[in-house]
Amino acid sequence: MKKIAIQGGLGSYHDIAAHHFFEGEQIELICCATFEEVFASIKKESHTIGMLAIENTIAGSLLQNHELLRESGTQIIGEYKLRISHSFVCLPEESWDDITEVNSHPIALMQCREFLSRHPKIKVVESEDTALSAEIIHRDHLTGHAAICSKAAALMNGMKVLEEGIETNKHNFTRFLVVADPWQADELNRQRGLRPNKAGLVFTLPHTEGSLSHVLSILSFYRINMTKIQSLPIIGREWEYRFYVDVVFDDVLRYKQAVTAITPLTRELRILGEYEEGKSNI
Repeated sequence: MKKIAIQGGLGSYHDIAAHHFFEGEQIELICCATFEEVFASIKKESHTIGMLAIENTIAGSLLQNHELLRESGTQIIGEYKLRISHSFVCLPEESWDDITEVNSHPIALMQCREFLSRHPKIKVVESEDTALSAEIIHRDHLTGHAAICSKAAALMNGMKVLEEGIETNKHNFTRFLVVADPWQADELNRQRGLRPNKAGLVFTLPHTEGSLSHVLSILSFYRINMTKIQSLPIIGREWEYRFYVDVVFDDVLRYKQAVTAITPLTRELRILGEYEEGKSNI
């Protein structure tokens, strides 16, 4: 049985994504309050696998998780793209007229901004997790409170669903990364029989004119498709940036040649993982 560390509780979107990614396999969830705890769980027990959200089609990148991934030394072994559909839920005996406050994770609240704007009298309060919000309301019998969470979390916690699909953009997907201790990564990929066609890279560049465009030109020359680039400032080094890049490829040799070619142009280049491009649940 695989142990999977996730941020959030049972019924959370991390829970749903983990069960989709490891469909047909027996897994045991380690529910963590923060993403830092996810990486701490892997460090404590090297056989533990982590699953963490890295970007959303509405909210954008979770910048903190890029840095946590790099600092942890873990490797990406896979990804999953989950369609996110939010529900507005409350205690079973309550109705719309009873609700005065809604609780949820700040990103979920942001994704439901248009819905919330139609209910200006309801106080919006941020919490650490979507599913946990529903759990606390049910456990403490918080009358007048609603939660924004998955329908699965609502059912799991005995809550009433007042409205489904309240997210502003119906093309709302979150991409989750699956990460593992480097000593376990190759074995886990071998077990799943995956053929890598995607990679995550991180590097810094000399502060010279055209340094980034030179790297991008080489990737283009080798026909490597860059699907994402994210820059983050390097603390303590003014006006210098660290670049996180995702690339997909259909020829492993050509990809490796491209990495070899850009290495002399970069500083601190690391491969965060080579894995199979993720599927989605829709």
